[in-house]
Amino acid sequence: MASVTIRNLPDDVKQDLRERAARNGRSLEDEARRALIALVRPERAEPRKGMFELLVEASRPGLDLPEVADSPASFATFDE
Repeated sequence: MASVTIRNLPDDVKQDLRERAARNGRSLEDEARRALIALVRPERAEPRKGMFELLVEASRPGLDLPEVADSPASFATFDE
């Protein structure tokens, strides 16, 4: 496998990539590798996550979700 050095990468881009890597549980290097592969060869990129996978990730401990007040369900009525 080949190695690549990227010079003059803006600090904010590196920080965004670092944050993205942390969200995905990957190293900065692995996240950069996957991003480059997805850009150059989109047919080989990992499939996008579906709604179920996103909800599962959102429900992990440590994520603060807003409280929803309990209220009785209401149902539509159709008068004839």
